[in-house]
Parts: sequence; C-alpha cells; structure tokens
Amino acid sequence: MRFLPVNLDALLVELADLDETLALFDSLQNAPIAGVEEIVPAARTLLVQYRPSAVTAEALVDQIASRSLNGDGRQAGKVVEIPVHYNGEDLADVAAHLGISVDEVIRRHTGSEYSAAFCGFAPGFAYLSGGAGFEVPRRSTPRTRVPAGAVALAGGFSAVYPQASPGGWQILGVTPLRMWDLTRAEPALLKPGYRVRFKDAGPLPEGGLPPHAEAPDAPAPDTLHALGIRATGLQTLLQDLGRPGQAGQGVSTSGALDRGAVRAANRVVGNDPASACLEVLMGGLSFVADGPVVIAVTGALAPIEVTSSSGRRLKPCHYQPIQLEDGDQVTLGTPPAGLRSYVAVRGGFAVAPVLGSLSTDTLAQVGPKPLAIGDRLGVHTKIAGHAVALDETPAFDMPRADDVVTLDVVMGPRSDWFTPEALACLAEQTWRVTPQSNRVGIRLAGDTPLAREISGELPSEGTAVGAIQVPPSGQPVLFLADHPLTGGYPVIGAVASHHLDLAGQIPVNARIRFNPLGTFEELRPTPPDEATHTP
Repeated sequence: MRFLPVNLDALLVELADLDETLALFDSLQNAPIAGVEEIVPAARTLLVQYRPSAVTAEALVDQIASRSLNGDGRQAGKVVEIPVHYNGEDLADVAAHLGISVDEVIRRHTGSEYSAAFCGFAPGFAYLSGGAGFEVPRRSTPRTRVPAGAVALAGGFSAVYPQASPGGWQILGVTPLRMWDLTRAEPALLKPGYRVRFKDAGPLPEGGLPPHAEAPDAPAPDTLHALGIRATGLQTLLQDLGRPGQAGQGVSTSGALDRGAVRAANRVVGNDPASACLEVLMGGLSFVADGPVVIAVTGALAPIEVTSSSGRRLKPCHYQPIQLEDGDQVTLGTPPAGLRSYVAVRGGFAVAPVLGSLSTDTLAQVGPKPLAIGDRLGVHTKIAGHAVALDETPAFDMPRADDVVTLDVVMGPRSDWFTPEALACLAEQTWRVTPQSNRVGIRLAGDTPLAREISGELPSEGTAVGAIQVPPSGQPVLFLADHPLTGGYPVIGAVASHHLDLAGQIPVNARIRFNPLGTFEELRPTPPDEATHTP
C-alpha cells in the first residue's frame, strides 16, 4: 500500500490492483475504524475521509496498513439482469479494435458475469469489472451527449449511463432500465458488490425507447407561513451541509460552499446550525413574507432592503435577526465583495429532503430544483428551541474582484506526477478566476501552465472538495462542493479544509495565490519494531 495525503482530513490509499482495493474496502466496511466518515473506492485506490479530532492521520495509516488484502470475506452480491439493444454507435469500432466480429462482441458481453466494483462519475454510474475482460480505450474525442441507458466500455470496465451526459466511453447499445430512480427505496439499481449479467434484447423497437420520465416533485407541505419568490437573481438554491455517506450510490456530499455562513445564519434565527438556507449568487433575490417570519442574511454582504406593505423602506444589518411582517418584501442587491449570500428563516424551510438533505447538487442533478419566480417556499412554525444569537460576525473579509486571495494548500496526492518547475509555478504565480467557474469548480488561468512529469493515463480515483485537478491543458480546476465523486486527471494538491469557505466566495477575475503548507511526502506506517517498542 501507498498512503498519499489529500487534505487535513483525507488521505488516499493506493493498491496494486482492483482486487486488492476491493479487499481493503470490504475489510474497512466490515470492521470500521473509529473516526472514518466516508470511503470512496475506485480502480486501485480508496479515498478515506476522517475526523482529525477522532483519529490522527498517523494512527489511521497504521490501522489500515495492518489489514489483510486476501479478500476472503467478500460475499457475492445479488444478480441484476440488464437487457441491451446492441445498436451502439461504437459497436463496430470496438469489434475492430478487439479483432473479433460484432456478433462475437455481443456473445462475450452477454456470456460473462460482471461485478459492480465502485460507483462514481454520476449517481448510479457503476464501474463493472470482470466479465468478458475487454480492454478498450476511451474515445479520443468525448461526445457532448451520451443518452441515458447507454451501455458502454472503457479501459477494463463496462457501465451503463444513468442519465444523459457528456462522456467518452465506447457505446455498445442501450437498455430501457433506469439505473437511477429517486422514486425507488434504493435509487441506484447497482451498488458495489452486485453482480450483473447483460442480455441481448434484440433490435431496438421502432421509434426507439421512451425517454426516462423525471421523478415527480414531492408535494409541498401546507404551511401557514411562507416566502413568495419574486426574483431569483443569477441562481438561488437550497443548501444545507450536504448528504455525506452516499458514495456507494455515486452521490457526493455537495452542500453549501460557505458552510460557516450557513451555520451563522441559522444560529442568528435560532435554528439547528445544519438547517438549510437559501444560497444566493451575486444577489438579485426578492421575496415577500406570507405571514410573520424571522430571517437572517450572512455570507457575501449583499445590500438588504425591506419594503413594508405600507411602503416604508428599511436597510437592516447582516448577521442580525430581521423580523418580517405579512406583506414585507425583501430584496438583496449585488454584493460589493464575495459571491454567495445565505438566507435563513426561523423554523426552517418546509421542503421535502432528497436522500436526507435539502442541498441541490448542480452536477449530479440531485436535490430540490433551483428557485423560480412564483415559487412559494413554506416555513415551519417554530415556537421554542434554540435562542437567537446576536454576536455572530463574518469569519473572514469577503474577497473582491481585484484582490489576490491566498489559499493554503496540502500537496498531494499526485504532486509527483508534475515537474519540479510545475510545483514551483503552482505557488509562485497568481491564478485568475475565469467566468467558467461555478459550484462544480473554479476554473483557473495562469501565464505558465503546469507541466507533467508523468504523461500516462491515471485510473479514475476519488476526489475531495478543494482538490486542484490539472487537465492536459495545464490550467488547473479547483473542485468545489458539486465536484464529481471520481476523476481521471492528477490532483497536484488541495486547498486546506480551513480555507474552503473562503474559496467558495472568490469572485470572477480575482486572483488566487496558493500557499503550500509543506512539500509532498507520502504517509508511511510506523515500522513494526518502533510500534512495539516500549521505553
């Protein structure tokens, strides 16, 4: 095993192959280590996220290194049969690459059993190993849209696309089965350990397969009090602290980009700090109180204006409770600094959670839809509970578009894939935040791209919030809350956990300077003689 740093609360365990990876994953699932919060398996790595207050990185490495990799405890999962119409655009090319006929490709694909090794890329996207043992490269140019249900190959894996998305896998055909369906008790049809058999379903029906219908919205609870949405600005989303623990279904945590601001807003109105808020991008939100409510606004200091039903205008303060009466209208202006403001309401929003959270994951398309004009957001009535907090203040000065913002960085896990010059360049030059940035990640531009020492392809591995991933262009992407669960480009370092909220507030055209907290070093288990030595 190799142990590679990922962040102050995460590390990557690299193993020899998929079998060792799954054996270690099973061991850690069957006998958990206290303090480990989530494990994301991939082709030959495990991303382990942990609570530093419960276990140190050194102790965690020692405990993982002692685990057996023989895989004897792995139990065969249930069998899922997937019918396939083998009409894929790449079927003939795959056959030519393998040096066999199209009929032989279909015969082998349907004649072997696959195993769901791990999930990533998108909710319900399972990487299926074993089977026919095909080794097929990705397309040189990914498609901008692969249809939902597409059955495809890449590397040594087979998979089924759960929803329409861009993709570079080789398409063999299509299945009518829904791989991801939020109306099911378990939305993901396939989970790690399940076995899969493909079945030839014959020619595609005339007219093709019917499109996958979207899951119906849960009915809004009938509440006495509500917020009536008049304007949403660029984007207004419901966000809480996310949905951890769903990696087995290919779902990342997501959640608010400035988690400290969410906690503060909720404390101001007397809610549980983990309650959902409205995350407002660059102001522009306007709503009317339907009944008396108490709100608070934190995060980016967007000007607040309250207009009463009688026409009186007030400009209340941030980080303070604001009492609204029936008919009062609230408007948030454009913040002079920062990007995202957070609006909490006493009692919380009466919206049905999705997989236990009200967070909207914009990449995975999981969670409540973005707010729209005309929406009525119900508010729970709160009679007792937490007292309001009157001493909340911002955790940091909000960055402006002309600022240079310094972010601490933990080097790894793939710093050794880059040249010494690239490692120096990461810290020495400033990186401009481009307009292509969003909740998935901050796309950066620098005068000198980051050059790689190793040019080979990196098997997909788990990625963490804050990861600085470097695509072939050499211009890095700083992953934020809606990043993909796994990725195939090397991560040179990660923004330290204590600076993630600040990263989520950096506006377009601001510049970032990265401050490495140390050089890249592998984490090593304590040698046996030292571990057993007592003074």
